[in-house]
Amino acid sequence: MNAEQRHIVAVANFFGPRTGGLKTALLAIGQGYRAAGHRYSLVVPGERDDVIETAAGPMYTVAAPVVPGSGGYRVIVRTGVVRRLLSALAPDRVELSDRTTLHGLTRWARARGIPCLLTAHERLDGVLLSAGVPHGLATGLADARNRVSLASGAVLVATTAFAAQELERVGGRPHRVPLGVDLDAFAPVPRRRHESVELLLCSRLSREKQPALAIATVRTLLARGVDAHLTVAGHGPLRAALERQATGLPVRFLGFVSGRAELRQVLGTADITLAPGPIETFGLAALESLACGTPVVGNAASALPEVIGDGGITATGSPEAFADAVQALLRIPERARRDAARRRAETFPWHRTTAALLALAPEPQEPLPSQV
Repeated sequence: MNAEQRHIVAVANFFGPRTGGLKTALLAIGQGYRAAGHRYSLVVPGERDDVIETAAGPMYTVAAPVVPGSGGYRVIVRTGVVRRLLSALAPDRVELSDRTTLHGLTRWARARGIPCLLTAHERLDGVLLSAGVPHGLATGLADARNRVSLASGAVLVATTAFAAQELERVGGRPHRVPLGVDLDAFAPVPRRRHESVELLLCSRLSREKQPALAIATVRTLLARGVDAHLTVAGHGPLRAALERQATGLPVRFLGFVSGRAELRQVLGTADITLAPGPIETFGLAALESLACGTPVVGNAASALPEVIGDGGITATGSPEAFADAVQALLRIPERARRDAARRRAETFPWHRTTAALLALAPEPQEPLPSQV
């Protein structure tokens, strides 16, 4: 065994049953770690206790309940099972992607002198606001949880400045490590010229993603005389409501798109992708769209301005502003806007992400007086 080899164990909640940004990220990061000579294991919630071999390494699923209204996402409540599993796996480093039920694992790692990274893949205040919690209460609850994160001794990581803001609000200084995109799997495809403007929404159909804004944008463009069509790729609890909202409009629902080749085709043949979510802390689907040469109109309130750059336009979260942005992109010659999108994506290779995470190399924590 290479003397420098480490066994890195990642633990996460809200891991998509079929796909999702967090799942994509953790598996890609794991493959990067393996390519660098390390072992990688993943612990996530699932339908049952199981172990599944992946290209990144073994993925251990812990039976966990589905979060109501989440579209199938699960959260581990049997934390003792995770602790016993970690003890058996004997990690040299723990990477945690959860600040809810699994947050106590930072203390588990510290008690054993094991380095621990804690990555903020979401804005807690934004999640609470999207669930209807009043602004002041949402901010207070998020701040309280984030103070616990600061006190945990874990090395804090954020994917964007937007993701880092709520940690910085309570005195944290998280490392910034952007995510990446597979530039081979997501690349431009042959396209035919459309008579209409083909828009795409590639998203989980849930409240925090605000998919209704995409449909309202189409309605606004049609009222302005723009022959716009929308394809919706994704599934989630709002699908039935969205289908009712789209009645009479040129909107088609594909449901979940399985397979990277199929998704690449969907992304690459659109003229513009809409990314309306106001609390996106990175936006992997938007980045995959850019990699396919399709520019993005994203919500300016989120992290998308940091990711999209000159590969698209961001706008305030109204149908009128999104329609304005679509029309502004259409005024740019097609080849120029598609080349700009691809060039922007090329600044986010996955190997940069994994190298940055490994370079953090946190020192082992001073063990606590007694293990927990």
